[in-house]
Amino acid sequence: MKIINLETSCRKITKTVGNFHVLEYFYDASVSPANAMNEYYMSKMNVRRRQVVIEISHDHSAVIQAGTMQWMGGVVQATSGVKGIGDLFGKALKGAVTKETAVKPEYVGDGYLVLEPTYKYIILQDISNWGPVGMTIEDGMFLACDARVKRNIVARKTLSSAVLGGEGLFNMNLQGNGVVALESNVPEEELIEIELENDELKIDGNMAMCWSSNLDFTVERTTKTLVGSAVSGEGLVNVYRGTGRVLMSPVAPTSSLFASTNTISAKPNK
Repeated sequence: MKIINLETSCRKITKTVGNFHVLEYFYDASVSPANAMNEYYMSKMNVRRRQVVIEISHDHSAVIQAGTMQWMGGVVQATSGVKGIGDLFGKALKGAVTKETAVKPEYVGDGYLVLEPTYKYIILQDISNWGPVGMTIEDGMFLACDARVKRNIVARKTLSSAVLGGEGLFNMNLQGNGVVALESNVPEEELIEIELENDELKIDGNMAMCWSSNLDFTVERTTKTLVGSAVSGEGLVNVYRGTGRVLMSPVAPTSSLFASTNTISAKPNK
């Protein structure tokens, strides 16, 4: 199978990692007169429709978030990815403690898999670059990955890191070989990558989007005393210790961006 016009004057592949591609719509030529102005200014401010295009082959099948497939071509089939009752129970439990779907379909064969468009930003990461321990991601960021990537739910080491840090009790850990596609409210070019070598990183707020799974994450006061915290004007900070990497957003998404990426549907009306 060959797609003749995947890229046109209005849409281009903006990033490729392995067999994963990000297809971005620089402008929407099929808008109605009623929303043409909004679509125009959204496009100018980089709030655009984006899709993940995955090449499926014998060596590269893909696991995606349930309900995100738009179309597929070639000899491609969807499987449940469930290997028995015990596996189904385990996946249901994992889905209950995170914002992820319990069962994620796996697509196998030879062809193309294209996911539904989204206004969120797509981040592609090669999991092997994160070392044998892999990476831990924030809840709700997972979109798709190579089926070779191992997905596990890990609990916070301390209750304080979840309750005081504004985080959930559980996160998804990704490790192995292959590519993962993550959905982000902040564009990748705004993210700051920090490498720690037996060091520590303190962040005021839950701005870290993903980090090496071997890093110790705790929540602590900025100073050793309550008086010091009051004088500095800071209270609690998220602390990452050890050797590894952290991807963090220097700014929280603006209310307008958050609204566009989370409430305005990028899917065509059905």
